Amino acid sequence: MLFIGSHVGYKKEKGLLGSVEEALSYGENTFMFYTGAPQNTVRSAIDEQKVEEAFSLMKEKEIASDKVIVHAPYIINLANGEEEKFAFSCRFLKEELKRVSLCHMKYLVLHPGSHVGQGSSVGIQNIIRGLNDILDQDNSSVKILLETMAGKGSEVGSSFEELKQIIDGIHKKERLGVCFDTCHLHDAGYDLTHFDTLLEEFDQVIGLSYLECVHVNDSKNIRGSHKDRHENIGFGQIGFDTLLKIIYHKKLEQIPKILETPYVDRLYPPYFYEIQMIKEKKFDSKLIEKIKNG
Repeated sequence: MLFIGSHVGYKKEKGLLGSVEEALSYGENTFMFYTGAPQNTVRSAIDEQKVEEAFSLMKEKEIASDKVIVHAPYIINLANGEEEKFAFSCRFLKEELKRVSLCHMKYLVLHPGSHVGQGSSVGIQNIIRGLNDILDQDNSSVKILLETMAGKGSEVGSSFEELKQIIDGIHKKERLGVCFDTCHLHDAGYDLTHFDTLLEEFDQVIGLSYLECVHVNDSKNIRGSHKDRHENIGFGQIGFDTLLKIIYHKKLEQIPKILETPYVDRLYPPYFYEIQMIKEKKFDSKLIEKIKNG
């Protein structure tokens, strides 16, 4: 079965219920949301009544809650060892785990962080220290999924080896997983046209059992550019056929695929049309025009 969805909004008025309704409007059977704006600390209380209503709607529309993804805010940076900033990131991530639990969700995707000039080995040790402090105290069952990164600036986690180093240092390894991002992998230098080989490498370095989610994005940049600029499906350097093979790969059949492609002209969400292309397995070169015309 194909589990396909996109990033959707989460607004105070409707909470999780609004997220489910938006996902359904795009023809999705899973989705990803942030529990608040990813760029700041503003958070409204989780409305448990809206959570119950959301779960009721998901059950009615056959959205499996264990395939839904929550994304941690970008401002969490465990790789930065400056004590005040590190402490803030740890506190904020602890609170996010509580919010994910209140939403009865299973997965929280996390950018490993940026070492801000301290070096990747120091950044990795900071991440390990932070995650152990958080997970050793947290009694929930929420899994933190480390996202593969493009290697922009001082980002940590652009190689399988770096992610393995983090995982190896964690006490509660059962609380960790990995989220592939196709744009990030491509921009980090991995060749997605040979995806079987890439999966074999990941399995050898980390283990395929750790892979829990795939962010499906095309890329505006050539492979190895380390820039991280997402493009609409089939309109970038990765291409529709390569992404389709990843989406329908048999080894990833039970893993949710989440689109994070850009809004057209920053106004129009592309997800309904992109998911339609994916389900029909046919690229539409006039997709952008269709989105603009509604």
